[in-house]
Amino acid sequence: MTISSREQLIAALQQDSEEFQEAVARLPAEAFERGVYEQGWNARQLLAHIAAIEWTYPRLIERAEQRAGGDDVPQGGGAGFDMDAYNAKQVVRRDDQPVEQLLTEFRRNRAETIDAIRAADDELLQQPTRSAGGVEGTLLDVLEGVAVGHVREHVGDLLRGARSE
Repeated sequence: MTISSREQLIAALQQDSEEFQEAVARLPAEAFERGVYEQGWNARQLLAHIAAIEWTYPRLIERAEQRAGGDDVPQGGGAGFDMDAYNAKQVVRRDDQPVEQLLTEFRRNRAETIDAIRAADDELLQQPTRSAGGVEGTLLDVLEGVAVGHVREHVGDLLRGARSE
Protein backbone atom coordinates (compact mmCIF):
# COMPACT_ATOMS: atom_id res chain seq x y z
CA MET A 1 0.00 0.00 0.00
CA THR A 2 1.26 3.47 -0.80
CA ILE A 3 -0.04 6.21 1.41
CA SER A 4 -0.15 9.65 -0.15
CA SER A 5 -1.94 11.78 2.44
CA ARG A 6 -2.22 12.48 6.14
CA GLU A 7 -5.79 11.15 6.10
CA GLN A 8 -4.73 7.85 4.53
CA LEU A 9 -1.92 7.47 7.04
CA ILE A 10 -4.24 8.13 9.98
CA ALA A 11 -6.81 5.67 8.60
CA ALA A 12 -4.09 3.02 8.16
CA LEU A 13 -2.82 3.62 11.70
CA GLN A 14 -6.32 3.25 13.11
CA GLN A 15 -6.98 0.09 11.11
CA ASP A 16 -3.59 -1.32 12.10
CA SER A 17 -4.29 -0.64 15.74
CA GLU A 18 -7.60 -2.51 15.57
CA GLU A 19 -6.08 -5.46 13.70
CA PHE A 20 -3.20 -5.67 16.15
CA GLN A 21 -5.46 -5.61 19.19
CA GLU A 22 -7.78 -8.21 17.60
CA ALA A 23 -4.79 -10.47 16.89
CA VAL A 24 -3.62 -10.18 20.49
CA ALA A 25 -7.15 -10.94 21.74
CA ARG A 26 -7.28 -14.12 19.61
CA LEU A 27 -4.08 -15.53 21.04
CA PRO A 28 -4.42 -18.37 23.53
CA ALA A 29 -2.97 -17.58 26.95
CA GLU A 30 -0.10 -20.03 26.46
CA ALA A 31 1.06 -18.17 23.33
CA PHE A 32 2.11 -15.26 25.49
CA GLU A 33 4.84 -17.42 26.98
CA ARG A 34 5.77 -19.38 23.85
CA GLY A 35 8.41 -18.27 21.37
CA VAL A 36 6.83 -16.60 18.35
CA TYR A 37 9.59 -14.37 17.03
CA GLU A 38 13.30 -14.17 16.34
CA GLN A 39 15.56 -13.77 19.36
CA GLY A 40 13.21 -16.20 21.11
CA TRP A 41 10.66 -13.53 21.98
CA ASN A 42 7.29 -14.83 23.09
CA ALA A 43 4.03 -13.08 22.18
CA ARG A 44 4.06 -10.93 25.32
CA GLN A 45 7.60 -9.75 24.57
CA LEU A 46 6.66 -8.99 20.97
CA LEU A 47 3.70 -7.02 22.30
CA ALA A 48 6.09 -5.19 24.66
CA HIS A 49 8.31 -4.33 21.69
CA ILE A 50 5.40 -2.88 19.72
CA ALA A 51 4.09 -0.92 22.71
CA ALA A 52 7.58 0.41 23.41
CA ILE A 53 8.51 1.43 19.88
CA GLU A 54 5.27 3.29 19.24
CA TRP A 55 6.33 6.20 21.47
CA THR A 56 9.18 6.99 19.07
CA TYR A 57 6.95 8.02 16.15
CA PRO A 58 5.80 11.37 17.59
CA ARG A 59 9.51 12.02 18.37
CA LEU A 60 10.34 11.36 14.72
CA ILE A 61 7.85 14.08 13.77
CA GLU A 62 9.17 16.41 16.46
CA ARG A 63 12.75 15.98 15.24
CA ALA A 64 11.67 16.62 11.64
CA GLU A 65 9.97 19.84 12.82
CA GLN A 66 13.17 20.90 14.56
CA ARG A 67 15.23 20.24 11.42
CA ALA A 68 12.69 22.13 9.29
CA GLY A 69 13.06 25.04 11.71
CA GLY A 70 16.81 25.11 11.14
CA ASP A 71 17.97 23.16 14.19
CA ASP A 72 20.89 20.80 13.71
CA VAL A 73 19.13 17.63 14.85
CA PRO A 74 20.63 14.35 13.67
CA GLN A 75 18.48 11.88 11.75
CA GLY A 76 18.13 8.22 12.48
CA GLY A 77 19.83 6.38 15.27
CA GLY A 78 23.21 7.92 14.56
CA ALA A 79 26.62 6.32 14.44
CA GLY A 80 26.98 3.45 16.85
CA PHE A 81 23.24 3.09 17.48
CA ASP A 82 22.42 -0.59 18.00
CA MET A 83 18.75 -1.15 17.15
CA ASP A 84 18.72 -4.74 18.42
CA ALA A 85 20.19 -3.72 21.78
CA TYR A 86 17.72 -0.84 22.08
CA ASN A 87 14.77 -3.13 21.29
CA ALA A 88 15.97 -5.78 23.75
CA LYS A 89 16.37 -3.16 26.49
CA GLN A 90 12.83 -1.88 25.95
CA VAL A 91 11.41 -5.41 26.09
CA VAL A 92 13.31 -6.21 29.30
CA ARG A 93 11.99 -3.01 30.91
CA ARG A 94 8.47 -4.34 30.36
CA ASP A 95 9.17 -7.92 31.42
CA ASP A 96 6.84 -7.84 34.40
CA GLN A 97 3.96 -6.03 32.71
CA PRO A 98 0.79 -8.00 31.99
CA VAL A 99 -0.69 -8.11 28.50
CA GLU A 100 -3.47 -5.63 29.27
CA GLN A 101 -0.96 -3.06 30.56
CA LEU A 102 1.10 -3.44 27.39
CA LEU A 103 -2.02 -2.98 25.26
CA THR A 104 -2.88 0.14 27.25
CA GLU A 105 0.61 1.52 26.59
CA PHE A 106 0.26 0.72 22.88
CA ARG A 107 -3.16 2.43 22.68
CA ARG A 108 -1.89 5.54 24.45
CA ASN A 109 1.22 5.75 22.28
CA ARG A 110 -0.75 5.10 19.07
CA ALA A 111 -3.18 7.91 19.98
CA GLU A 112 -0.19 10.24 20.52
CA THR A 113 1.22 9.21 17.13
CA ILE A 114 -2.08 10.01 15.42
CA ASP A 115 -2.36 13.33 17.26
CA ALA A 116 1.18 14.28 16.20
CA ILE A 117 0.39 13.46 12.56
CA ARG A 118 -2.81 15.51 12.71
CA ALA A 119 -0.83 18.46 14.09
CA ALA A 120 1.99 18.26 11.52
CA ASP A 121 1.65 20.54 8.53
CA ASP A 122 1.57 19.12 5.02
CA GLU A 123 4.98 20.52 4.12
CA LEU A 124 6.57 18.76 7.06
CA LEU A 125 5.09 15.42 6.01
CA GLN A 126 6.91 15.80 2.68
CA GLN A 127 10.32 16.52 4.27
CA PRO A 128 13.01 13.88 3.79
CA THR A 129 13.87 12.00 6.96
CA ARG A 130 15.38 8.79 8.29
CA SER A 131 14.16 6.63 11.16
CA ALA A 132 16.37 5.19 13.89
CA GLY A 133 16.26 1.90 12.00
CA GLY A 134 17.47 3.54 8.79
CA VAL A 135 14.17 3.76 6.88
CA GLU A 136 14.47 6.77 4.55
CA GLY A 137 12.00 8.82 2.55
CA THR A 138 9.53 11.58 3.14
CA LEU A 139 8.27 11.79 6.71
CA LEU A 140 4.93 10.43 5.44
CA ASP A 141 6.64 7.45 3.77
CA VAL A 142 8.84 6.71 6.76
CA LEU A 143 5.85 6.81 9.12
CA GLU A 144 4.00 4.43 6.80
CA GLY A 145 6.95 2.06 6.89
CA VAL A 146 7.69 2.10 10.58
CA ALA A 147 4.30 2.73 12.18
CA VAL A 148 2.05 0.86 9.74
CA GLY A 149 4.25 -1.72 8.02
CA HIS A 150 6.16 -2.62 11.17
CA VAL A 151 3.03 -3.41 13.16
CA ARG A 152 1.51 -5.36 10.27
CA GLU A 153 4.62 -7.51 10.07
CA HIS A 154 4.39 -8.25 13.78
CA VAL A 155 0.67 -9.09 13.59
CA GLY A 156 1.71 -11.76 11.11
CA ASP A 157 4.47 -12.92 13.45
CA LEU A 158 2.01 -13.21 16.34
CA LEU A 159 -0.53 -15.17 14.33
CA ARG A 160 2.05 -17.51 12.77
CA GLY A 161 3.59 -18.13 16.17
CA ALA A 162 0.23 -18.90 17.72
CA ARG A 163 -0.53 -21.43 14.95
CA SER A 164 2.85 -23.13 15.20
CA GLU A 165 1.75 -25.37 18.05
